[in-house]
Amino acid sequence: MSHVAAATIPAQGAAPDAFTRAEPAAAVAGQLAGPLPRVDNAREVAPADARELSRLFLVRLRGLEEGTREYQYARNTLIEMNISLVRFAARRFAARINAGIEIEDVIQVGTIGLIKAIDRFDPEREVEFSTLALPYITGEIKRCFRDTTWAVHVPRRLQELRVALAKCQETLTEVLGRAPSVKEIAQQLELSEDDVIEGLVAANGYSSASIDSATGATERTAARRESRPLSDTVGDVDPAMVLFEDFHTLAPLLRELDERDRKILQMRFAQEMTQSEIGAELGISQMQVSRLLTRILTHLRSGMLAA
Repeated sequence: MSHVAAATIPAQGAAPDAFTRAEPAAAVAGQLAGPLPRVDNAREVAPADARELSRLFLVRLRGLEEGTREYQYARNTLIEMNISLVRFAARRFAARINAGIEIEDVIQVGTIGLIKAIDRFDPEREVEFSTLALPYITGEIKRCFRDTTWAVHVPRRLQELRVALAKCQETLTEVLGRAPSVKEIAQQLELSEDDVIEGLVAANGYSSASIDSATGATERTAARRESRPLSDTVGDVDPAMVLFEDFHTLAPLLRELDERDRKILQMRFAQEMTQSEIGAELGISQMQVSRLLTRILTHLRSGMLAA
């Protein structure tokens, strides 16, 4: 006679071998009116036994008062016995899990869906519990991936739009034999072109790459293909660009100066003449040249800061 895998399930007050795998249906039927069987290692109960026990526990759970010790035992045992459904559903997302999502995190999220299914299951509808539970479990897992795996957080509306755009692009590519245009996608989805563009831009935030990751081939030789990190291709601050912007801002301010002020600036900064030499050239004192330069430069500095 076989037994329930790694579980001891005697009825409360009954002999330890009161429930065996050889006749689970009969044992369940006998427990509908009596006390619930005690399951010590619920996660290790064999799937066939778990289905029969789950049916019993679900029926009895509806008649128990919420918050009582027996209610908590029945609910927690149902969760533990059906955790294999969560693991089964999680395997569908193996590619995403391998990409960096922890399997235990996925199982925790899927367990939330399992709990919702237990709380909402109606035994009177005569539907297998797994038929209701799997959609709840996969729904929670999908929602988790949708909300947490984006490299850049975007509104949920755009997250959902990304999925619709991807499906539409795939369908239209097969029909047209080429990549569809924004206008064609908008017509297919009955959206405005602006909405489609917004969704396509937002889709760029779904994934990201480290700046230390390779960008592909940058050099090619007869024997090998070399790649370099993305950080090597990112531009740096160009000091000449700052100087260009300063000159671009300064030019109209210089044109507003009178001829003498422009000549003083030219002699001082272009010809690198001293203040004494400038004073001798203009027939004024060095002190006057210093005051003129201070006034001109203060005017130009204020103009550039205000630009």
